[in-house]
Amino acid sequence: MIRSHVLICGGTGCTSSGSAKLQELFAQYLEENGIADEVKIVQTGCFGLCALGPVVIIYPEGTFYSRVEATDVEEIVKEHLLKGRLVERLVYNDVGGDVEVPKDVMVSLNETGFYKKQVRVALRNCGVINPENIDEYIAMDGYAALGKCLTEYTPEQVVQVITDSGLRGRGGGGFPTGRKWALTAMNKADQKYVVCNADEGDPGAFMDRSVLEGDPHALIEAMAIAGYAIGATQGYVYVRAEYPIAVRRLQIAIDQAREYGLLGKDIFGSGFDYDMEIRLGAGAFVCGEETALMTSIEGNRGEPRPRPPYPAVKGLFGKPTVENNVETFANIPQIILRGADWFASMGTEKSKGTKVFALGGNINNTGLVEIPMGTTLREIVYDIGGGIPGGKQFKAAQTGGPSGGCIPANLIDTEIDYDNLTAIGCMMGSGGLIVMDEDTCMVDIAKFFLEFTVDESCGKCTPCRVGTKRLLEILDKITEGKGTLEDIDRLEELCEYIKANSLCGLGQTAPNPVLSTLRFFRDEYIAHVVDKKCPAGVCKSMLMFKVEADKCIGCGKCVKNCPVDAIQKTDYVAPGHKLPSVAIDTDKCIKCGVCMANCKFGAIIKE
Repeated sequence: MIRSHVLICGGTGCTSSGSAKLQELFAQYLEENGIADEVKIVQTGCFGLCALGPVVIIYPEGTFYSRVEATDVEEIVKEHLLKGRLVERLVYNDVGGDVEVPKDVMVSLNETGFYKKQVRVALRNCGVINPENIDEYIAMDGYAALGKCLTEYTPEQVVQVITDSGLRGRGGGGFPTGRKWALTAMNKADQKYVVCNADEGDPGAFMDRSVLEGDPHALIEAMAIAGYAIGATQGYVYVRAEYPIAVRRLQIAIDQAREYGLLGKDIFGSGFDYDMEIRLGAGAFVCGEETALMTSIEGNRGEPRPRPPYPAVKGLFGKPTVENNVETFANIPQIILRGADWFASMGTEKSKGTKVFALGGNINNTGLVEIPMGTTLREIVYDIGGGIPGGKQFKAAQTGGPSGGCIPANLIDTEIDYDNLTAIGCMMGSGGLIVMDEDTCMVDIAKFFLEFTVDESCGKCTPCRVGTKRLLEILDKITEGKGTLEDIDRLEELCEYIKANSLCGLGQTAPNPVLSTLRFFRDEYIAHVVDKKCPAGVCKSMLMFKVEADKCIGCGKCVKNCPVDAIQKTDYVAPGHKLPSVAIDTDKCIKCGVCMANCKFGAIIKE
């Protein structure tokens, strides 16, 4: 009889930190201690709190062990599973705020600072079930929504439920999902398709990947429901080949669903036929745009098509097609089971439900979070994210990846939803949320995202292919200390032209990081071009390292570590010190910062 379950995160983050080895060791030590029949090991998807991986949770107690290493496994087995005693040094009990909880007191996982403000809908099964076991998904009401649709609802009623829920596309555009389905359903054709966009390419974003790794059957069920609603019999999941764990688990899930009769002919004896397969992408960011994605599935170079006609009329292989991303689909089964009113009760007036964010950057609790629409940025950064490391000040948050913008500190109380972000020149995007502290140069941030866009442009249209390169050239000029005030005006003019004339969403949104940083951090651009200084001390061309001689004790550590021999001893001995201080030859210095990083006395500064 099973008395305990050991849940081990099998998401990409924890797997890269060695969670697969933990699974082997738990099996070994359970066997050695004669309790292998009493304790079940479950490999799950991502728990969300990636900063603390590898993560192990033991039920029924719900003990959350963080940063578990191979050397900790034997102790957990002997102390916790044999003797019933917590391994206190590994327990995660952070409730947030000023509350201190003794390590030997168990706090419910849902009461910790990271989880207590989250509401999990799309991520409801991630970290809870074994994604490679269809029976565990079924035990969590899996495929009940599909059964309900096929036996109780007409296709029109399914579309109406999704419409009434207020669900909007989670891939970035925010188009109403029910309306998209309705437009496709009304078009008659001998063949229709359902396509899932799992080509998540934003820097720092891993929401869709985590759903595929942790709950692949939810996607399969949702796509089958969409197929029934619009009259499609075939589905495709377009996922980048860089996601090997996600691809493998999704294929396992598809095979299991076919074996159980949940894909294929006459599903639930309803007469409805539906099947699906995976198509691998080569990691082109532009293939996140729906028409480029469909072009790639067809076997052609992934380039966008002019619209109209829209995919609802002429999509994949020229047939009516519904395309949504993974997170959008992950909401569908719960909406069908729990009702449109339940989903619409969360969020704001025009942005219903929850949103998953990949929280990263200068934040203590990096990982996946799912919060109701309307949650403020302050709550995400400080209550869920645990604040900024090192006591630094919050400066900005970047949402929407290369297509998004930056939210400055003075707008930290902005309620996060589609319309509020659009109003301040940002966008939701697929859900990347990068937090930046006071040491971040906002001109450099704009340049970083533009470099990405230039590399990922397919080159089909001139405004994007040429215009983004010209933008990057101007930003390079500014960050090298060679810019002028006229360059700032030229940046804005070129941004507006690219937005208005590019063929697809990649080019139309590429200027957003530049425009938002110009809007909220214009003073930093002016400092770069007028004062020839980078206020954050990031842009190397305007950076200079200097030794404060009175603080230098002459230890010589910086001299030994300098890769270009740019630091020499001087004749000056500071008061109270015995050895002469050092000086930096600015002509030789390559501004790598190694000297400053290695000085324990704060004697080296940048200006």
